[in-house]
Amino acid sequence: MHSIKQLLLVGATIVLGTALQAADAPATKLTIDLRSTSKQISPDLFGIFFEDLNYAADGGLYAELIQNRSFEYQATEQPDWNPLSFWELTQRGGGKGGWFVGAVDPVHANNPHYLILDIRNAGDGVGLINPGFDGIPVKAGEIYDFSVFARLLDEKRPPMPMIARLESRNGEVLGEASLQIAGLEWKRAAAEITAARSDDAARFVLLAKDGGRVALDELSLFPRHTFHDRPNGLRADLAQTIADLHPKFVRFPGGCLTHGDGVENIYRWKNSIGPIEQRKGQANIWRYHQSVGLGYFEYFQFCEDIGAKPLPVLAAGVSCQNSDRKRGTGQQCVPMEDMPAYIQDVLDLIEWANGPATSKWGAKRAEAGHPAPFHLEYLGIGNEDHITPGFKERFAMIYNAVKAKHPEITVVGTVGPSPDGFDFSEGWKVANESKVPIVDEHYYEPPQWFLSHFNRYDTYDRNHSKVYVGEYASRGNQLFNAIAEAAYMTQLERNGDIVHMASYAPLLAKVGHTQWNPDLIYFNNTKVAPTINYCVQKLFAENSGDTYYQTLLDNSGDHLAASTVRDSKSGDLILKVVNSDTTSKALSIHLNGGSKPGTATKTVLTGDLNAVNTFDTTNPVLPETSPITVGTSFDYQAPPNSLTVIRIKR
Repeated sequence: MHSIKQLLLVGATIVLGTALQAADAPATKLTIDLRSTSKQISPDLFGIFFEDLNYAADGGLYAELIQNRSFEYQATEQPDWNPLSFWELTQRGGGKGGWFVGAVDPVHANNPHYLILDIRNAGDGVGLINPGFDGIPVKAGEIYDFSVFARLLDEKRPPMPMIARLESRNGEVLGEASLQIAGLEWKRAAAEITAARSDDAARFVLLAKDGGRVALDELSLFPRHTFHDRPNGLRADLAQTIADLHPKFVRFPGGCLTHGDGVENIYRWKNSIGPIEQRKGQANIWRYHQSVGLGYFEYFQFCEDIGAKPLPVLAAGVSCQNSDRKRGTGQQCVPMEDMPAYIQDVLDLIEWANGPATSKWGAKRAEAGHPAPFHLEYLGIGNEDHITPGFKERFAMIYNAVKAKHPEITVVGTVGPSPDGFDFSEGWKVANESKVPIVDEHYYEPPQWFLSHFNRYDTYDRNHSKVYVGEYASRGNQLFNAIAEAAYMTQLERNGDIVHMASYAPLLAKVGHTQWNPDLIYFNNTKVAPTINYCVQKLFAENSGDTYYQTLLDNSGDHLAASTVRDSKSGDLILKVVNSDTTSKALSIHLNGGSKPGTATKTVLTGDLNAVNTFDTTNPVLPETSPITVGTSFDYQAPPNSLTVIRIKR
């Protein structure tokens, strides 16, 4: 098996060899027909796919700063994990005490474990330390909101004073606040901490200042400033980086996470809504914990905040075929006697998203702070599934129920994890027989695959299901990978009448905690590093349109790809040119038909073939925009290894 680096070098050699042969070639003619060859294409073509993979949610996009906040970590997630993982007992200034995990009379049945702190001698404080996710990033002057569910376990004792504190690793106090715990019933206590100075890897400390026993659960610490300043919100810089992609839709919460590691691990959307102390976290298929603090309400709210359509994906009544590989469990099916309830959950989601505030599930949405509907249009059923008889039967039951009760919802089906093969063929048979509106194709291939499958959708039957390319990537983050993807994306535009949506995957990866590479955006606790692939996705999404014009390259157009669209909102004509060669290419561009074009800009992404954008890159490859003079005919020199976007005002 070749390494990714070897594949890239092979691809570069192939491109270079052809480039040397074409060095003295005349200008390539590029003709854009603006007369009668236009066609309407999907206005929702370019979006994003979020999966809680690579610590994308907890420790990532979800702004919670305390790890294992509800004492629910288990050895089923990581062999050395338990409910006390990432917590440390601290006894200061003569303080003496102990701790243990409780499970009787919890805050909520969905959150069964909590901590009991037994303070025998308070001294200077007995309590807990939590390091967060690789440290807690703190900024001077910023406010951090702490909350905890707590109750006293000793009758007739006065309220217990406690200190919530941010400390440096060597114990320097960065900020603190006082609170009191009173009563024998669970209550939420809160305090705000203002940081006196910055620290990229602080820790959280909670100290009891008096003797006695206290039960603690759902300890939470959030920066006051989240994306759009939402409570229980998202990390602002990371969310903004995603928002800057200008996605037309967001697919969530997975991926393999959706259909889970066995039937019991299927993602249940109802467990992810409501007050955070009532949500039911669980292990995910990537072998770490998901608190579901980032749940369906937050996903829908984020979509609304960035102007993207929500595309939730539910399991098709079966688990992932890769479930529990060690025991060889494979795909499991929801028992047929449980399918009516499972289908009702699917229908309830649509009511929760779109129903009036007076409906049962619409009322729950309203209680969470969103009385207006979320305007759900798309619903995914299944993900990369093995197309077995069990899958077929359950998919049909769910699909028919949704179609009967909610014909306004566009269902997105699945055709397996690969661009061809058994599941692909069988999945398309299911889609054609049932007339599924859209099917979800996935493929992760070397960059040369994308360059050599440039006509994949030209021959797709326009009378059958439309396509959502839900997960694709060229197995690398070098410029060559991004250019190969850009070339492929021009054919997605060219076939935007059949390809309805597309999203690169995976979206996020926390450095040091990745289960999958490559990814679109890398991050740590304080920095975000968008890849060159990100730049390509951003350029296509920012410069998308809803009308495609025939764009022809003459026979000398080797290593060139192009597409032309018009954005009806602005009226702009947008030409994208990709040169995957290592030498520049002369183009003679002709606009046939239409009026004389107005002013124009060109945005160029180019650089060294092997360039990669990381945290430490001193000269990252970034797009550069400048004016360009255009006419009904004009010349352009496409740089080597480049994507050029020419936007013409009309």
